[in-house]
Amino acid sequence: MTEKPVDKLTKSEAEKELARLAKEIAGHDRRYYQEDAPTVSDAEYDALRQRNEAIEARFPGLVREDSPSKRVGAAPVERFGKVTHRVPMLSLGNAFDDDDVKDFVARMRRFLNLRDHDKVELVGEPKIDGLSITLRYEKGNFVQGATRGDGYEGEDVTTNLRTIADIPHTLTGRVPDVIDVRGEVYMTHDAFKALNESREKEGEALFANPRNAAAGSLRQLDSRITARRRLHCFAYAWGEATANPAPTHWEFLERLRSWGFKVNPLIELCDGVDEALAFHRKMGERRAKLGYDIDGVVYKVNRIDWQERLGFVSRAPRWAIAHKFAAEQVQTLLKEIQVSVGRTGALTPFAVLEPVFVGGVTVGMATLHNEDDIHRKDIRAGDTVIVQRAGDVIPQVVGPVLEKRPRGAKPFVMPNRCPDCNSLAVREAGEAVWRCTGGLICPTQAVQRLVHFCSRDAFDIEGMGEKHVAEFWEEGLVRSPVDIFRLNRHRAKLAEREGWGERSVEKLLDAIERRRNIAFARFIYALGIPQVGQATAGWIARHYRTLDTWRAQMRAAVKERAKHSDEQKKPEAVGEAYADLCNITGIGMTMADDIVGFFAEAHNTAILDDLAKELTIVAPVAPARASPVSGKTVVFTGTLETMTRQEAKSRAEALGAKVAGSVSAKTDYVVVGADAGSKAKKATELNIPMLSEEEWKMLIGG
Repeated sequence: MTEKPVDKLTKSEAEKELARLAKEIAGHDRRYYQEDAPTVSDAEYDALRQRNEAIEARFPGLVREDSPSKRVGAAPVERFGKVTHRVPMLSLGNAFDDDDVKDFVARMRRFLNLRDHDKVELVGEPKIDGLSITLRYEKGNFVQGATRGDGYEGEDVTTNLRTIADIPHTLTGRVPDVIDVRGEVYMTHDAFKALNESREKEGEALFANPRNAAAGSLRQLDSRITARRRLHCFAYAWGEATANPAPTHWEFLERLRSWGFKVNPLIELCDGVDEALAFHRKMGERRAKLGYDIDGVVYKVNRIDWQERLGFVSRAPRWAIAHKFAAEQVQTLLKEIQVSVGRTGALTPFAVLEPVFVGGVTVGMATLHNEDDIHRKDIRAGDTVIVQRAGDVIPQVVGPVLEKRPRGAKPFVMPNRCPDCNSLAVREAGEAVWRCTGGLICPTQAVQRLVHFCSRDAFDIEGMGEKHVAEFWEEGLVRSPVDIFRLNRHRAKLAEREGWGERSVEKLLDAIERRRNIAFARFIYALGIPQVGQATAGWIARHYRTLDTWRAQMRAAVKERAKHSDEQKKPEAVGEAYADLCNITGIGMTMADDIVGFFAEAHNTAILDDLAKELTIVAPVAPARASPVSGKTVVFTGTLETMTRQEAKSRAEALGAKVAGSVSAKTDYVVVGADAGSKAKKATELNIPMLSEEEWKMLIGG
């Protein structure tokens, strides 16, 4: 987290900060949701998201497509089959105080254009600290269950879910022909204690907390082990359904109970925001005595028709929010401050702590983000520091206890040399981080780029983790991404490595072979282009469809940008290919320059040539929900009468359309409201179809 307040950031600084936050939060999501091994506290994680959201609110034009606000979770692990969620299992926005909750309700009222006297009922639910799952029923029979995964694709854990007594195998009564019931699998404190006592007797590693225990239990390959773990499940929502189960969320919960699901008995129907906040206070008081972990409460709009109108923004619904509890704080000794090197050369300081037990887990390290954050908090080696956590992960260093500071404690000085390759480290003006200038000669950077290429969200190559990649790099077996797909040429040498053999080699090479077919979006993300995260990679893939098309357009953009390299111009003034890149959702000129810069480097294009010979890159599939505007580019202009602009945009995107902010030759429709201005004029000049609000609604089906 940078020292500079959000309201003091320049546009350029804000864009770079958003890029940093997107990368850091994506890593935390992967470790939390997929690996069950998070490395930061909930409070620290929430602080990162808060800063990201504050910057986006101040600079809405800089919102990235790989923004944490559009992304949830991480890809599923390979040992289970994969399940594509027909309706995404997205995350929730967070509220940290009463004012955040009031703002949430106010935003909904504005979105729906409600009158002052229109009542907004909210359903308050304890937020269970467990593992989100979906349960699919067809003709009342349980046919498939899956974890949330990355929100779009999860792990098939049907057999294990069948062992949980709270999950009915058949539903009776008025049940839609098909319905996906969403819920949370959790472990009680008593069951957690008994499990750890048993593991201790057997000499096995103990689980850190009930959530990790529940997640690990549900991911057992042997369902008999899951059955012995005494898991529970609360049901609370639905995904796909062939018929609307109820007109309100409260009535749906009653329907769940009638079908045989366990629904949390503490859930309350709240008549407005004041009752909702009172419910939060009550849950905070009862939290320690519940017998299972909760980390806040969730508020949901009760009316289903309003939920449907509100829809989703990025990774979260507009009609629900999680109101977190305050973090727990303890004190411990900060023994020393060390520095690690990342894939892009960023030097990140971290605290080595005297191990401390907080919130149910012992922790010994915490990230310190950057030099500015350390100086702002005045953190020094030898300090007794306040650390806080809210969840099951490494804490955030809040600050020092100054009265306990030892004599001679010196302010931290960021090294001006890379700790791994001794190259000069520099901090550019306007940036919060120091970077190693070693580039490809820095072994850590080279290895981390390859690790990123093989990571779960990229090529997802089992067996090519950081340890093996580093060893292969040291031995000269893998120095570029294409070398991974030529490791089969070194079969004999691999088999001679210590601890290896024919079976280990065969397993690794098989894992590599399975990744020769790769989705275009994953391929783009794997390249490690600065600022290009998963969401942006997806938008690029959908826009260009094939690697050949993308490369051809980027070659043109490289030439266009070269002519205007020192000029600040609008994208369309640079050239058609460059402007087309900037017109992709979430891509501004700074990110576009990073993408174009990648293609301007000869060694990068050479790697692309080599990879193209080894791989089959699969074009993105058409949107699951076909509609007359799927894949079309739409621009809204003027004042709409029957819906807000925000609602119109949300509806268009839900139907597979791309909503652009400016009119170009690639625009398919311009929807014109009252007092339309220059965009309507531009559409006339380019002969682009213009639709009235009523015509637009008829086109999309009302």
